[in-house]
Parts: sequence; C-alpha cells; structure tokens
Amino acid sequence: MKDLELKEVDPAKQLMTREINGCVKVTVPENTGVKYGLSKDELIKIAGTTGWIRTRWALLVLFWLGWVGMLAGAIVIIVQAPRCKPIPEMNWWNKGLLYEISDVNAFSDNGLKGVEEKLDYLSQMKVKGLVLGPIHTVQAGQLSTLDLTSVKSEVGTENELESLLEEAHKKGISIVLNLIPNYEGESVWFHNFTTVAEKIKEACTYWLNKGFDGIFLSNLGDIEESSWPSIQAIFNQTDKTKKVALMGSVTSLAVDEISVLLNRSGVDLLLTELPDPAEFFEKQAEVIQKLGHLQTSLGWSLSGRTLGSLASRTPAVPVKLSHTLLFTLPGTPVFNAGDEVGLKTKEKPQTMWDLKTPDEETNATAKALQEERIAVRNFFKALSDLRGKERSLLHGEYVSLYSSQTSLAFLRLWDQSERFLTAVNWGTDAVTMKLTYSDLPAQAQVRLSTDAANLAVDRMVSLQKLELGPKQAVLLSYPYAG
Repeated sequence: MKDLELKEVDPAKQLMTREINGCVKVTVPENTGVKYGLSKDELIKIAGTTGWIRTRWALLVLFWLGWVGMLAGAIVIIVQAPRCKPIPEMNWWNKGLLYEISDVNAFSDNGLKGVEEKLDYLSQMKVKGLVLGPIHTVQAGQLSTLDLTSVKSEVGTENELESLLEEAHKKGISIVLNLIPNYEGESVWFHNFTTVAEKIKEACTYWLNKGFDGIFLSNLGDIEESSWPSIQAIFNQTDKTKKVALMGSVTSLAVDEISVLLNRSGVDLLLTELPDPAEFFEKQAEVIQKLGHLQTSLGWSLSGRTLGSLASRTPAVPVKLSHTLLFTLPGTPVFNAGDEVGLKTKEKPQTMWDLKTPDEETNATAKALQEERIAVRNFFKALSDLRGKERSLLHGEYVSLYSSQTSLAFLRLWDQSERFLTAVNWGTDAVTMKLTYSDLPAQAQVRLSTDAANLAVDRMVSLQKLELGPKQAVLLSYPYAG
C-alpha cells in the first residue's frame, strides 16, 4: 500500500536524485507553497503603524547621536594630543656632511674632471656639500700674483669647474669654493687684510654669479671689522631661492670667543676644531654644552689641511670613534677626503677607488687592510644615512649624560622623535657608565657599534650600567615614551 502511494505522487514534486561522476545531484522542486517574509502590501500596511514610526525615529536619532559622539571624540583626541614642536629653519649645510677636497689632484688623477667623475660616489656617502680647493692662482707670499677669479691650470679649466658645478647640482650636492688667499704662505691674509678684502669681494661676486653655493675663508679671527661688512653684504644681497653660504674657520679660540666671532662675522657656518684627543672628553663636554644651541651655525672637524687626516692624528684616533662622534654631535660634521675609509696623510686616494673591486691577491695583509677599509666606509655611510633622516640627530637637543677624562656619553632628542644615545671610550681600559636622565628607559637598542662581539647591532642593552670596552663606541636608540 505504501509503495503504491509513493508511485502516485506527482514526479515533479518529488526530490529527484541521480548520480553523476560519483556525485549525487538533488533537485529541489519549485513552488512548494512555502511563504517567506511579508508581501509588499503587508509591508506598506505595517509601515504606517505607530510602532514602526517610533522605531524608525528612534534608530535615526541613535544614528545621529552616535555620529556626533564620534565627531566630538575625535575633536577631543586632536585637542588633547601633544603638539608637534615646530622644526627649526634649516639650510642645505645643516642637513648632512660637508666633504673637503683641498688637493684636487691628490683626490683624482684627472683634476676637476676627475672630481666630477666621482660625484656618484660622493652621493652614495650622502654628501650635502663639497668644500673645494683652494684652486685659484697665487705664488706663496706674493700678493701681486693673487688672482681669486682664475683656476690654476694644474687642476683644470673654468669650464671644467662650471661643468662640475652643474653635475653636482643634478645630484643634490652643493659646492663651496675655498678662497683662502695665501694658502701656501705663512700669512693667510698677506698681513694686509684691507687690500685682500677688495679682491675677496670681487671674487665672491664673480663666483656666486656663476651659480656656486658659497665661499669658504679661513682664519676669521684675523679679520678687520672695517673691511669685513662689505664682504658680508654680498651674501645678504644675493637674490636666490637657494641660500648661498658664507663659511669660515677659526682655530685656538676659547668658547666665549667663538660665540663673539659668530656674531661679529655674521658667517652662516663657522668651522671649528674639536679639542685635541689627548685632553678631549672633559673639555669637549664643556665646549659642546656651551655651544650646542648654535648648532645650525657650527661645523665640527677633527681633520683638514692643517690637521691632516683622521687616521694620522697624534695620539692615534680610532677612525670609527671619530665618525660616531662627529655625526652625532649638534652641528655640521666636516670630513677631509679619505676620512671615510681611514686614509692616512699623504696616502694616495686611489686606494678608495680600488675598494670598488675587492682585491683577489693572495697577500693576506693587503686583503685584510682592504676589508677593514670597506668596513670603515660602510660604517661611515650608515652613520651618514641616519644623520640625514633622523630629526634628533639633525637638530635635536644635546644632553650630557656622562663624561670623564677618557669617555663620554650624551643624548640627542627632539620632540616625539626617536632618541639617540652616543657613548665613546677613548681610553685603554674598559669603562662602566652610570647614566641617569628622566627620559631614559631601562634598555636601548644598538644601532651601530665598533664592538660587534659585545654590542651587536639590534641587541638590547641596559642603560643602568652601560659597559664599554677600550677604544670602542656605540650608538643606541629608544622610542619616545610620552
């Protein structure tokens, strides 16, 4: 009986199954008579009832209250959020390192043309400006031979100089001409500042009109106030969208005298030497503490035409320590050509270009020296990269944390940016630094280090008692904590 009833059911209303390639297909009959939801007429009828009207109004009010609440919350967050400190005015010479090429022919076998060929290399080192020369013609001690608007034939031609300028600008590198008048004689100013000042004025006007980015003069402590304002006025009158710089250097001046000279000369950047390494740290801490607020107007150097290279300083200066220090101090770091790889005075810069193709010689000593110089250059470049992008290092506040006769630690911080802590130990014994400051966390991250065994990059180290080996340096960082 049951079988008969099943057979009499309309086949269209049965659930049909069949197997296709091992899968069971089920056909669901349409129009089974099952009804879902409300019809259009029923919805219209209900929509007009008092209950639904009140519900819609309640939902609408809740929506707008929620929207206004979120808007008010956002406004409160914005108002209560700490304000970002305005970034100080910075010129191109404040944004990276200056690179001195005082002997063009020593730097390159091809004179000015050779310098142009090395612009890519300088760009990789993140060089912001070249201080070039002196390259003008003069016989030592003979004022009558001084011609500040000529280029001595030994280094190239004026056309080559202008080509170098054009190509450097394409790579974002500025060029400052060193116009030290009597650069091979005993007296820079020929003991006749007034006469030389007139020639300086003519040369400044001539080269700035050619598009150069600045002029560098040395021994500003010897300037005569009666003649100097006319030179300074040339730079104040330049009508350029990119500011040109009047730069100068000074030696053997006390801290207070440096501040006075800056005000008196009105130079855009004053290059001064750090105290001698033999008496460095306690004196350096005092110098930087007093001059740190002038960082946009100060440049720091440990090498140059008169000092020699970093690697040749006496007593011996560990090159990486000098790099760490100069790149993290408040002010513009200034390096002599070859300092980035640790070249010694009178050592041929050709060594720098040989580093592009690692030595395959079997000479173990030569190969080890080459590897060391590549490591020094990579260290230099890493510091230059950090200096160019980290606000705390570019224009942050300087805070002294520790100083002794052989070691130093200081902090660089800016508003809500990442903090950087530099520690260097110039001595022959290890040192333990007890660092205290309200902003210091318990630990900080190693960013760069000369001691890979004990202070590897990215390692977290304690700041309660920072241990630093002899002749070692470390750069640490930690985030702003509010």
